[in-house]
Amino acid sequence: MKMRKWTFFLAIHLLFLMQAIGQEDSVMIRRIVEDVLTRGEAYEQLRFLCKKVGPRLSGSAGNARAVQETARMLREVGADTVYLQECMVPKWVRGDKDSAALLIAGKAMPLRVAALGNSEGTGLSGLRAEVIEVRSYDELEALGERVRGKIVFYNYPMNPAYVRTFMAYGDAGKYRGGGASRAAKYGAVGMMVRSLASNPDDYPHTGAMSYDPAYPKIPAMAVSTNDAEKLSRALKEKNGLKLYMRSVCGMQGEVLSHNVVGEIRGSVFPDEVITVGGHLDSWDLAEGAHDDGAGCVQSIEVLRVFRALGVQPKRTIRAVMFQNEENGLRGGLKYAELAAAEGKKHILALESDAGGFSPRGFGVENSDVSRRDNVKAWASLFLPYGIHEFTNGGGGADINPLRKLGTTTVGLSPDSQRYFDIHHSGLDVFEAVSRRELHLGASVMAALIYLTDKYGN
Repeated sequence: MKMRKWTFFLAIHLLFLMQAIGQEDSVMIRRIVEDVLTRGEAYEQLRFLCKKVGPRLSGSAGNARAVQETARMLREVGADTVYLQECMVPKWVRGDKDSAALLIAGKAMPLRVAALGNSEGTGLSGLRAEVIEVRSYDELEALGERVRGKIVFYNYPMNPAYVRTFMAYGDAGKYRGGGASRAAKYGAVGMMVRSLASNPDDYPHTGAMSYDPAYPKIPAMAVSTNDAEKLSRALKEKNGLKLYMRSVCGMQGEVLSHNVVGEIRGSVFPDEVITVGGHLDSWDLAEGAHDDGAGCVQSIEVLRVFRALGVQPKRTIRAVMFQNEENGLRGGLKYAELAAAEGKKHILALESDAGGFSPRGFGVENSDVSRRDNVKAWASLFLPYGIHEFTNGGGGADINPLRKLGTTTVGLSPDSQRYFDIHHSGLDVFEAVSRRELHLGASVMAALIYLTDKYGN
């Protein structure tokens, strides 16, 4: 009887203790959110990155300056140490403005285009050839040798039925990424792909492509969604039309670049590392505000708010500006390589690389289900801030290589409905980012890092 009473009182004590801990965490998260929303610096840092530095394609002068400026920002927010990690990156240069036109009855119908990243150019004189439309790889395979000497136009829209727009992006992206070599296999001399954009617009959206070394490297371009429709209609009305493409882009070898790392050293478990980051490089058509200047400044803001509130983490917190995510992933691979070599325990990594829109949730991934579920157990603490989703499967291109170390990877999931109106296009500018949304995203990132530091993973 006494044992039952003792067990009962112990259970009650544990229940009250858990409630007290939950209340303590809620209070701390509220402090973090309020501080970021009222005193956050991420928006002004993003303004500087976009307006004073500008486009930051790997290997460019803008990228090199961004390395120095974000290192400065990390020092200014109070990082204990700031250092650079060397990595070699490909240097792809667009050169002159890309152009294209459909030739109809002796007249040229201009098309709004952009060469795809990593593509070879047409040369100064351009390329003129018959254009043939396909809507799938199956159609290409059925045509086979009939595309020899022609330009293949992949007209595959992002599927509007996918509510999660990243699913539509992944589905359509296979034509941008590998379409040139698939067409070159059958003798095509050029490739044009419908831009990966959710809505009709007049802006070409670039992005990386790659070549299969088994086939010739043919020039590859993206055409705006509106002009893709115009081109498609013209080809339905008349077969055998010719297309003119001109680009002078190309690879110029590899150059030295750097990841930028700022850290607050852990006071109890300094050899346990929590990483938060975004990628510093951007495409050259605009300022890289949403992709991924937003993720970089949000990660810097995590360190700032820890210092502002006097939070001394038990574990080491690293904010990382990864290099070369857009057309090579060299920075993420180098970070994982160095992480393995240093012998520390990388318990969790959080990446923001889906835009600076209102946060909706987190995606969490670890092959150890218990560690994944440990993060998901905090979901109720985030409900007051509009965070309703803690889903399985998450991370980011830069942090996914850490999975081989057993690291739990987490991706911030903002509202994505307008992201692909902007992504990789000339519209990705500072003015497209809301201060309020950017800072709310930074605040919930900081809250997740706070909980991970307190409880581990």
